[in-house]
Amino acid sequence: MIKLGTVLFACVVMITACTPSGKEKSPASTPAGISESTIQEAIQSVESKLNGPKTGMIEKGVKHAASLWRESDGTAADFVKFCTENYMGDAAQKEASFYRFSEYFESLNGHFNKLTLDMQENVQLKKGDVLPIDAMFAAYNPGAHLINDFYDNKIAFIVALNFPYYSTEEKNELGFKWTPLQWGYARLGDIFSSRVPTDLVQLASKVSSESDAYIADYNIYMGNVLNEDNVKLFPEKMVLLSHWNLRDEIKANYANKETGLKKQALIYKIMQRIVDQSIPKIVINSGKQDWNPVTNEVLVSGTKAESAPENDGRYQQILNNFHVYQAFDQYTPATPTAIQRAFSVGMQIPQPEVQKLFNEFLSSPQVQKVAGIIKKRLGRDLQPWDIWYDGFKARSSINEESLNAITEKKYPNPAALEADLVNMLLKLGFTKEKAAFIASRISVDPARGSGHAWGASMKSEKAHLRTRIPDTGMNYKGYNIAVHEFGHNVEQTISLNFVPNYMMNGVPNTAFTEALAFVFQQRDLFLLNMKDNNPEQDYLKTLDIFWSVYEIMGVSMVDMKMWQWLYANPGSTATELRDAVIQIAKDVWNTYYAPVFGAKDQTILAIYSHMINSPMYLPNYAFGHLIHFQLEEHFKTHAFASEVLRIFALGQLTPNEWMKQAVGTPLSNEAILKATDIAIEKMDKK
Repeated sequence: MIKLGTVLFACVVMITACTPSGKEKSPASTPAGISESTIQEAIQSVESKLNGPKTGMIEKGVKHAASLWRESDGTAADFVKFCTENYMGDAAQKEASFYRFSEYFESLNGHFNKLTLDMQENVQLKKGDVLPIDAMFAAYNPGAHLINDFYDNKIAFIVALNFPYYSTEEKNELGFKWTPLQWGYARLGDIFSSRVPTDLVQLASKVSSESDAYIADYNIYMGNVLNEDNVKLFPEKMVLLSHWNLRDEIKANYANKETGLKKQALIYKIMQRIVDQSIPKIVINSGKQDWNPVTNEVLVSGTKAESAPENDGRYQQILNNFHVYQAFDQYTPATPTAIQRAFSVGMQIPQPEVQKLFNEFLSSPQVQKVAGIIKKRLGRDLQPWDIWYDGFKARSSINEESLNAITEKKYPNPAALEADLVNMLLKLGFTKEKAAFIASRISVDPARGSGHAWGASMKSEKAHLRTRIPDTGMNYKGYNIAVHEFGHNVEQTISLNFVPNYMMNGVPNTAFTEALAFVFQQRDLFLLNMKDNNPEQDYLKTLDIFWSVYEIMGVSMVDMKMWQWLYANPGSTATELRDAVIQIAKDVWNTYYAPVFGAKDQTILAIYSHMINSPMYLPNYAFGHLIHFQLEEHFKTHAFASEVLRIFALGQLTPNEWMKQAVGTPLSNEAILKATDIAIEKMDKK
C-alpha cells in the first residue's frame, strides 16, 4: 500500500475533481457569473493582441479560466483584462514558463510533503506512546491553503489560461500524439482543475488521519485467543493487525499440516466478528484478557467477564469519510460524486468500465477450473478462507518458522534492511550505479501499523519504506510486506528522478505502482537466495496471480457497491451502514463465490481495512495484478532491471497509453485468462 506523498497534488487530484471540458457536461453558469458574451470578448481580445491565426487553445484556456473565476477575483472587465495581459502567445515563453513552474512546484510539493511526514511521524512510526497533541498535528494539512492562495494571487489563473485542463477522455483521444513536453503541459493543467474551500481540505485531512489511527491500532493479541475447546493455538507474543496480518497468517498455515486448518478456521471466525462488529471492544489492541471468538466469551484470569461489542465504530469511520468526500461534490460539478472522482479522475478509468471488467473476470469459466486444482491440491473441500490460498507459491511448502528464522537474523532492525536494499537491487540485475542511486533515495522507518510506502516529491528528498519490525527481528510476514513496499519505493524513485519532466512524475494511477510492488513481492524468496527449481513454476505463478485477482476483485466489488449504497442513502447511521455492507458482501459472495465454494452468505469480502482508511483504493490492487501479469509476461523476453527503469520512467500517461508504450498491448483481462487456460491444461496433465 502507498501513502500519497505529494501534498499539493493529493489535495487537488485525489480529493477534488476536474472542471468541465471536452464532452463532460458543463454547469449552467460559472460561479462568478462570467457570461458567454464576456468569454467571447476575452477570446477576441487575446486574438486581437496576438494578431495571428485563431487557435482552439485560446478558447480552451479562456473558458477554463472562466470556470474557476469568482466574484472575489474581479469583475467581468477584470477577467477580460487578465486574459489579454497574461495569455502566452509565444511558444518559447510558454515553454520557459512551464519549466519555471516545474521548479516552483517541485519545491512546494517537496517541502510540504516533508512537513506532512514530520507532522505524522509520531503517529505512524514506532516512537513511544501517541499523545493527544500528536493526533492533532497528524490531522493538520500544511498545504491546505496553498491552492486557494494561488487563486488569490492569480497564479492559478495564469496556469488555467495557458495550460488548460484536459479531461481523461481528451487525454485518451489526443495523448498518443503528444510529446513529453505536451504531456507535461497537460499535467500542469491538472493542478488547477477545481476550487475547494481551504477548511474543507483541512477537514478531509483530519478525518483521514483519524481513520489511519483507528486502523493502525486494530491489533488482535493471538496469544490470548482460545478455540472452541478453550485451547490456545497461537504463540504467546503473536500480535496481528487487521486485516493484513490476519490474512497473512491464514496464508502461512497452509504449510502447517498439524494445526493449520484449525488455526485458519479460528482466524476466519475473528474476521467475521470484526465485520459484523460483534467483536468485544475490550479485546482490540489488548492482551489483558483471553477471548474465545467461537463463543465470543471474554475471560479474565479464567473467569467469564462482561464485554460490550465494538458498537459499529468500524462503520462510523466509513461514514466520516463519506460525509467529507460528499461535501466536495458541490465544488466539482463535472464529476459530482466521490465515485466519479476516484475512477474517472483518480484512476482515469470510469467506474462502470471497472465494474464491467471485474464482472467479466469473476464470471470467467477459468474460476471453477482453478478452484478444482486447489481442491485437489488441498485434498479437501474448499473453505471460504481459501480465497487466500497460497499454495501456488514456492514458499507455501516451507514452514513459516524456518522463514522467520532467516528473516529475523538477517533483519534485526530497520537499519539492517536499509543497508541491504542496494544488494537486493543488484540481485535483481540493476547496475551498481543505478542500484546505489535508488537505494540512497530510500529510508527505512519502523511503522506502528502494517507499513506503507511514502514517496518523495522533490529529487533532493528520500522515499520512505515504513515497516513493522518486532524486537525479535523482522518475521517473514513483515519481510514479505516490506519487499512489496520496496517495490513501491523503487517506482516512486524512478518515476520522480528519471521522467522527461517534473510535471509528468509518477504513474497513471496507483494500480501501476501496485503492479511493481507485486513484481518485487513475488521475488521475495529469490532475494533471500532461495530459488524455486520447480519446472512448473511459470504455470504456478500464473495460477497464483489469477487466484489473487479473483479474491481482490470481489473485495473491490464490495467496496464499490458500498459507496453506491452510501450515495443512495446519505443519511444512514453506522448501524444501517453495517447491515448494508454485510448484505452487499453476502450478495457479491453469492454471485461470484458461492457456486465455487459451495457455501452461501459469507461476509468475508468486507474485512479489508482499506474500506475504512483508504476509500475506493481497493480496485487499484485488482488492476495492479492485471498490470503485474502483463509486466511479468514482458519480462520473460526482456531484461528485468533495464526494462523496469525504462517503463517506470514513462511518467503520467493515461493507463492504456502507458501500457502500450510499456509492453505493447492495452490493459485487459485477455492476457491472464489465456495464460490461465494454458496453465490449467498443463496442471491437468500431471
